[in-house]
Amino acid sequence: MKNCGVITNAAVHLDRGRLKRYTGGKNALVAQGGGQRGIFTAGVLDAFLLSNFDPFHSFYGTSAGALNLCGFLCRQHGIGRSFILDLTTDPEFFQLFRYIRRKQFLGLDWALDKISDYPYRLDIDMGRRMLQGREAFAAVTDTTRLHDHYLPMLQDDWRQVLIATCAIPRLYHQPVKFPHGEYVDGGVSASIPVQEAWRQEARCIVVIRTEEHDLATGTVALNQEPQVTWLKDSFNVIQGQWQEKLGQWKQDWSTFFHYQMQRAVQQNSLDGKTESLNGGRWLFGADEVYRLSHLIGDKFDSSLADMLMVHYQTYSLTQDFLNSPPDDCFIIQIRPEQPLKSNSLMSEKEDLLHDYQLGVDAGYRFVDQFSQISPTLHIS
Repeated sequence: MKNCGVITNAAVHLDRGRLKRYTGGKNALVAQGGGQRGIFTAGVLDAFLLSNFDPFHSFYGTSAGALNLCGFLCRQHGIGRSFILDLTTDPEFFQLFRYIRRKQFLGLDWALDKISDYPYRLDIDMGRRMLQGREAFAAVTDTTRLHDHYLPMLQDDWRQVLIATCAIPRLYHQPVKFPHGEYVDGGVSASIPVQEAWRQEARCIVVIRTEEHDLATGTVALNQEPQVTWLKDSFNVIQGQWQEKLGQWKQDWSTFFHYQMQRAVQQNSLDGKTESLNGGRWLFGADEVYRLSHLIGDKFDSSLADMLMVHYQTYSLTQDFLNSPPDDCFIIQIRPEQPLKSNSLMSEKEDLLHDYQLGVDAGYRFVDQFSQISPTLHIS
């Protein structure tokens, strides 16, 4: 059996005997983004908190995943749920009409101000105490070369780091500036930062997903080197190795993207419903980013097209990694059994509550499986 497994809210596909061989080393917890779908992750982490379960040495999150990990480390049950259910559904966070008419962008600054104040009061000091001797990182994307980059969380610039990992191009008004560079949403280059956890020597890696299964990417096929030789590198190194191929890569991507756009329009004319080209992994799908850009009068320029290209390619590589991990690690995915009812944005509260409970159920099921491997893994 493969050295990977899946636990959902309704089923377990896991070789516990094989997993036990990997739990004595460095354990990592990885949280995917997904906008409001991150409420599933909030449910999983709340189940961990109520079970006193935290055997992890490192944490890696993207966008909503990073926000949820922050709440988990601060030991505040329900705060991730409140952030998504209360704040991201508030018109002050996002309202499509105001976005189109007045370019009122995503209210990340407003939401973080709210979560830091009464009645929520995100306890950053507690998070820092819980993190002592461990590491937590938020994935971001370097705007210069579209590299994945990992910023430490819960330091003095914690607020700026959380904004950067969520700063979706076209929805947030500008890249987030640091002395070492400018960054946008980590979902561009590292939707699921599991490879970074492995590169940093984690050997038992738990990945919380917001998708029920791997979605077909339709990614343009490239002549790649054998995976075992380059998965140890971040995407910027891979890009360097493929420098001679990038021209053809972009040409192939342009053809693929326009084909997907035409297909989405045709499908919409048939059934009145268009599925996001990327399943909503990058908050809005590529087709929705295109439409929003058009509505507010922005050009769908080459820089945004390049971001979408990088997103598709890196996500495809990550899927391969999750399904066929290196022999020296074990990867467990926690994900919903069925598609979540919530959307990346503008979800109904009833759907969010439903998906939160799915996450709670999946979290308890996961903890139960680990307790059968070794009871000591319960102790935080």
